Amino acid sequence: MISVHEAQQIILQNAPTKKTALIPLSEAAGLVVSSDIPAHTDIPAFSQSSMDGYALKFEDRRQPLTIKGEMAAGTSQPLAIETGEATRIFTGAPLPEGADTVVMQEKINIENGRLLISDEGLSLGLNVRPKGSEVKKGETAMAAGTYLSPAAIGFLAGIGHDRIEVFVPPVIAIIVTGNELQDPGRDLAFGQVYEANSFQLKAALQKTGITDIHVFTADDHPEELMDVLQKALAMSDVVLLNGGVSVGDYDFVASTAEQCGVIQKFHKIKQKPGKPLFFGIKGEKLIFGLPGNPSSSLTCFYEYVLPALENATGLRNSVKKKEAVAAHDYKKPAGLTHFLKAYYDEERGEVSPLYAQESYRLHSFAQANCFIVLPEESAGCLKGDKVEIHLLPV
Repeated sequence: MISVHEAQQIILQNAPTKKTALIPLSEAAGLVVSSDIPAHTDIPAFSQSSMDGYALKFEDRRQPLTIKGEMAAGTSQPLAIETGEATRIFTGAPLPEGADTVVMQEKINIENGRLLISDEGLSLGLNVRPKGSEVKKGETAMAAGTYLSPAAIGFLAGIGHDRIEVFVPPVIAIIVTGNELQDPGRDLAFGQVYEANSFQLKAALQKTGITDIHVFTADDHPEELMDVLQKALAMSDVVLLNGGVSVGDYDFVASTAEQCGVIQKFHKIKQKPGKPLFFGIKGEKLIFGLPGNPSSSLTCFYEYVLPALENATGLRNSVKKKEAVAAHDYKKPAGLTHFLKAYYDEERGEVSPLYAQESYRLHSFAQANCFIVLPEESAGCLKGDKVEIHLLPV
């Protein structure tokens, strides 16, 4: 067996080259920009009003002004004003040539057809969005590595980009193995359990922006598993095998993967849960053999699979590490790193290990927002000790 740190380093060393593609902006939400995006023009492309009011020369603010025309958003006809003139203007409209300031409509009076300004706080350039104030032509509008949030998508649309180069999310295949599995919603026969792993893994993948996910099932039979694994390898970048990674009579994942040309990098880690985790590669494809117990499977996903996927898509690691104060004692034997399902109270800075740490139990996992990480040499923790926690992207 290898240590947790050794396993993490092996996966990092075998990370595939990031793939990029130019895609429509409408399909880019949740992805990451792969190269700097330049501004093709000044934004705004003209000086515009940020208020409904009147555009004028600031130097004319203390004298009555003749009102000359109006400018609305979307107008295609330019207008110019001279000294002693002002133009009715609306939000988003271009400033008339010669104007440099906009006074709010609430701060004017009109007497005998002339505009009088009653705004002692008026300053040069007030209520004007200068040309290029958002971004100037030729500047880097968005740097490589930027996460495309809704605001980022809106910004890029607002500066005229309709296609963006991004890191392409990998195609994922999930293979669920086990003769005992039954689909949710159907009656359980004797000896059956409901299949949960594909549901939780698919949900966790979708949360990272990965949507090209294919789910396969296979009974505990080497020939059937080999057929399914070959199909999965042919169509995906990453394969997540669930179950069959231990050393029982019906555990065929490691040997079947080898027969399919997968090079094993490790099998078994000094940790609990998830000791039998398998990792291998075939070319640039990554193959993870996750334990069948749902809690073990999801723990291994967050600690090993998710960082590899985020590396491939340019995302920052969403499992955040920090210290917290243990709210309770927890004892364990030395020899294995323990990942405890836990709840972190941010206001108190305390973390509590949850009940039911067994690897088959998900109810407590559903209440967790972090893991307490107890190193392999540790004998546990006492109430008040500082412990490492990994905050989950829940």
